[in-house]
Amino acid sequence: MTAIKMIAIEITRPGGPDVLVAAERPVPSAGPGDVLIQVAAAGVNRPDVMQRMGQYPPPPGASDIPGLEVAGTIVEVGADAGVWRPGDRVCALVAGGGYAEYCVAPALQCLPVPRDMDVVHAAAIPETFFTVWVNLFERGRLQAGESVLIHGGSSGIGTTAIQLARARGSRVFATAGTADKCAACERLGAERAFNYHETDFVAATREATGGRGVDVVLDMVGGDYLPRNLDVLATEGRLVQIAVLGGVKATLNLITMMQRRLTLTGSTLRARPVADKGTIAAHLHANVWPLLDAGSVHPVIHATFPLARAADAHRVMESGVHIGKLVLVV
Repeated sequence: MTAIKMIAIEITRPGGPDVLVAAERPVPSAGPGDVLIQVAAAGVNRPDVMQRMGQYPPPPGASDIPGLEVAGTIVEVGADAGVWRPGDRVCALVAGGGYAEYCVAPALQCLPVPRDMDVVHAAAIPETFFTVWVNLFERGRLQAGESVLIHGGSSGIGTTAIQLARARGSRVFATAGTADKCAACERLGAERAFNYHETDFVAATREATGGRGVDVVLDMVGGDYLPRNLDVLATEGRLVQIAVLGGVKATLNLITMMQRRLTLTGSTLRARPVADKGTIAAHLHANVWPLLDAGSVHPVIHATFPLARAADAHRVMESGVHIGKLVLVV
């Protein structure tokens, strides 16, 4: 490690994409339990957009630089960094700091770059795969033979959830906003994908399941989707809420929940303790990494951008035209 300065993307003030500016920062150091990664690529996620707009501040102690996932090469290890050594190629979930040439990551939140995968694709793994694993399979308890409806099926989360649910033996349905996005969802393994601008997803899903409904709904919309999500659930169904793009408040019919014995749950990831995220990483390594190593599941990348063009990546994110992930290449 010889560099003492690095280029990072700063949020100069809350606002639109133009507030993202490249600046020189000191290279951080790996503290106890951490590793320092020379970043080759960093994923772009909607929470980054929210942080840029001043709506999602980093948790205490986290870097103010945006970016929640990186891939690259370890160049420094702190005390108690476990198995990791300088030279190891890893991808990592971080609470901030990803849009930079170097990034500190907790050792527990690092995973090896999957076999035969380049670092750009590896950078598109952590945020979505951590989120999908903990919500769909731990909180949602989705099992082989069960069915799931995934909203926002063409998003980074959606493309990940469709593939993992299908690979683990579930029937998959999805919603998306255009015919092209619906077709992409079906190519990835959704049995049917419904254009929510044109189709009542409740009626269409119930028809596709013989009137039964689905066992799990993974939702990032919230708001007025809540009653429809309850309507599309089968008896003993589980609704898992992971974002609230459509609003934070909704009206809940408690009788519906009680009569069909429904479970409503959800979670956020960024502010959870390192130990929690380390447990999720271990579960991913045991259950999902074999699928990634085999190539049967893969991150879907819509476009890449040089680090200095982070603002352009945010413009694409906000336009909603992308299918899968956006990645910054350092």
